[in-house]
Amino acid sequence: MNDSELARKLKKKEEKAFETVIRQYTPLVATIVRNVSKGLLSKEDIEETVTDVFVTLWKNTDSIIEDKLKGYLCRIARTRTLNRLSAVRNHEVLNIDDYDLEDDFSLSAEVEKNAAAAQLREIISEIEMPDREIIIRYYYYAQNTTKISEVMGLNLHTVKSKLQRTRSKIKSKLLERGYV
Repeated sequence: MNDSELARKLKKKEEKAFETVIRQYTPLVATIVRNVSKGLLSKEDIEETVTDVFVTLWKNTDSIIEDKLKGYLCRIARTRTLNRLSAVRNHEVLNIDDYDLEDDFSLSAEVEKNAAAAQLREIISEIEMPDREIIIRYYYYAQNTTKISEVMGLNLHTVKSKLQRTRSKIKSKLLERGYV
């Protein structure tokens, strides 16, 4: 069953389709959770986060775009992982003596950083496939070029050259917009 069929059936709340999605996409979702968490989550937290991803999918089936099921799942996985990391960090006990309270943090610097991130997201969304997928896998899901070439069925050299060319395009677009 392809993603479009699965998405249509999920919108109708068909449990068999949901079971198929879980079976088919659990390895991908688990990889994203592990890569985004960078070893900061326990095995139990990772398992709970993977479960949360599929629960979120089931609760939001009306938001699925038929040919974008995989991307939607990836976005949910990344968001749920970041939420879990935030929750884990917020439960840690902080020692005030470990922090330099004279840090030169400035609100304007944070706002500028967020604006640059928004520009970067916009530029990446304009990149054609498969170059966009390579950039996203490499930078957002921390996959190495070997893994990307395997998953996407591309030659390793092709992945590396597309990555390099796409980075150059992104840099020039950021320069045009006054960043970098």
